[in-house]
Amino acid sequence: MKKVGKGILVFLLVLLVFFPLILIVWGRTMLHDSDVEKREELIPSSPKKRVLAIFPHPDDEVTVAGTVMGLKAAGHQVTLVCLTRGEKGNAANIPTEQELARLRTGEMQQSAQILGVDHLIQLDYADGGLDELGLDSLMQLVHTLILDQKPDVLLSYDSKVGLYGHSDHRLTGEAVEQVFLKHRGAQGFLPKQLFQVTLSKKQIEVALKLSAGFKENYPEEPGKGLPLPDFSIGTQPYFSRTLQVMQAHQTQKKVLQDLMPYHDKVPQWIYSRLFDREYFREVR
Repeated sequence: MKKVGKGILVFLLVLLVFFPLILIVWGRTMLHDSDVEKREELIPSSPKKRVLAIFPHPDDEVTVAGTVMGLKAAGHQVTLVCLTRGEKGNAANIPTEQELARLRTGEMQQSAQILGVDHLIQLDYADGGLDELGLDSLMQLVHTLILDQKPDVLLSYDSKVGLYGHSDHRLTGEAVEQVFLKHRGAQGFLPKQLFQVTLSKKQIEVALKLSAGFKENYPEEPGKGLPLPDFSIGTQPYFSRTLQVMQAHQTQKKVLQDLMPYHDKVPQWIYSRLFDREYFREVR
């Protein structure tokens, strides 16, 4: 009986050690495309550059949180622009849009502090209303922001889908892309690179099974989905702070569950090794 008991104990210890490793390897296989290059930084650490990240809503910055923290750790200057106050994203049943806008403005400010960005620009365009504003006006706004902030690098959503199909996301990505391509190299227009957030093919497959937003909005037609990533950025060192950024957006807690499903059910040291990178396409 003693030998049997000892054998069971050894088996349990082996299981305890190797099962999490098997889970991590399996999870990475399910989420990440092995043919996509993984980098440790978005841009070289030297020379130091100015980065302008433009997104439409409070909480959109979560999609690049690890990358932004990596940029700051390397000594780059980061300015974050939020075009709206997110008054339509009422996942928490807040009584009025005015109150929700106030709450989400505070959440965005808290997130910016956690990220450590140098400057947060919060604008007050209508949430869900960028289509009505019009692409030309949005491009003019983006162009003015770029001329004012003088960034070397731009960061935003893609112009095809806007990550999962939200019109504000797509229009923001399209405006930034068109301004960049139209003015690149012109006198006084400094950005030399534009990086767009995207996902691996495997992440998209998982999102279409688990995320309500993806199921409802992601285009079904072949060729109309997200652009393929050029590379990913390793973000594991910043995972705990990325969770803090997510937690700052308390009114969007239900929505952000789609971004990192079951993150509150799986031990953080395991989860951080599954969701350990962010994907990008460089506009050329």
